[in-house]
Amino acid sequence: MAARVAVVIGGASGIGAACARALRDDGCTVVVADVAEDADVSCDVTSEDAVAALFDGVVAEHGRVDVVVNSAGTSTLAAVVDHDLAEWRRVLDVCLTGAFLVVKHAGRVLRDGGSITSLTSLNARQPGGGMAAYCSAKAGLAMLTEVAALELGARGIRVNAVSPGLVVTPLTAPALEIDGIEDDYLANTPLGRSGTPEEVAEAVVFCSRAGWLTGEVMDLNGGAHLMRYPDLLGHVTRAFG
Repeated sequence: MAARVAVVIGGASGIGAACARALRDDGCTVVVADVAEDADVSCDVTSEDAVAALFDGVVAEHGRVDVVVNSAGTSTLAAVVDHDLAEWRRVLDVCLTGAFLVVKHAGRVLRDGGSITSLTSLNARQPGGGMAAYCSAKAGLAMLTEVAALELGARGIRVNAVSPGLVVTPLTAPALEIDGIEDDYLANTPLGRSGTPEEVAEAVVFCSRAGWLTGEVMDLNGGAHLMRYPDLLGHVTRAFG
């Protein structure tokens, strides 16, 4: 049997890189797509031409696509009344419109019975002050996941999402350097610790394998969704004025 071919978007670092490693360990041939220079394929998810070319290129080289993971993401921090429109659009372009383009063009080429798994966030269901753009994008991605699961189910294609809580990655590290933020996260996480990229990757591999799972947005946050979200904007304001 030919190895499954997996495309991991945003796979050059952090959670995406852990997903790429885990899928290789699970027997997949993995193509890493990212804006970073060390990716297998350069891909900007905000460009429809780039996303379409990515999937066409993988099919041309490997003959198939079985698994797609979308972990591309970015964020910003600003109160709603002070939010710069260009920053709002930048975050939504990467986290929501980019995810839409991935689902759209993955859906064209995925083999019947394949899977798409997106990385949403605890912020898909839990609001955070100063995070209007990111929360809105991730909540939209959760609903996009459910709609795509409905539409692609007739071909046996399963569409799911994993919603991590606090995981230390290049995206979250700068915020965690601000006094009080990490303590606030952990105080509102019943298991009392952050997660690891490898733990998120385990859930992503499960989603790629689970043949009767679709339309699921899986909370993976040590129970943080049961409590309150940290006051990031307050911590930043106290730190920098």
